Order: sequence, then C-alpha cells, then structure tokens
Amino acid sequence: MAEAEFAWHVPTDHPAFAGHFPGRPIVPGVVLLDRAIHFAEILLGRPGLAWQVGNAKFFSPVGPGETLTFALQQKASGAIVFAVQAAGRDIAAGSLTPPAP
Repeated sequence: MAEAEFAWHVPTDHPAFAGHFPGRPIVPGVVLLDRAIHFAEILLGRPGLAWQVGNAKFFSPVGPGETLTFALQQKASGAIVFAVQAAGRDIAAGSLTPPAP
C-alpha cells in the first residue's frame, strides 16, 4: 500500500476566492477535494480517473496564502484515505475510491 504527503500553498489569487466569500475569502470544500484527488492520482500514478468520494468532512476554514499538508494512504481495498492540516489544525479528512483497473 502506498502513502505520501503533499504540500499545497493556496494561491492568494485562486479563482474560487472571487465569490467565496466577498470580504472573507475561504477555500471551498470542492477545491480541497480536487487537490486530494490530484494528489491521489500522483500517488497511484494514474491520472484522469473517475473518483468516487466515499466521505469528506471539513473542520476548519482555509484562507489565501495558507500552506496545507495532504497526507494520503492507500488501503487494502484500493481506497485512498486523506487528511489535510494547516499550521497544526485539522482542515479536512475523507476517503476516495478510484475505479477498478
């Protein structure tokens, strides 16, 4: 089973900040899921997969300029579990299932 950590520095000019939310920009959960999927594809060496989100929980908001750490671990079932942290706080966690090979 594979596992890895990836870092992502949230760009201050990320397009999602335009409407999410005026005056207090927050990274949408879907952007965090997109990053987790991107890193899972790198971990497995299989880009462009049609992933299924098993579950996802969001614990703390993320703003522009923060650096996030994504810890991913592949389970025996093939699913990828992920946890996201920033500056010692839990941001998100969940699981992703890739399609069968």
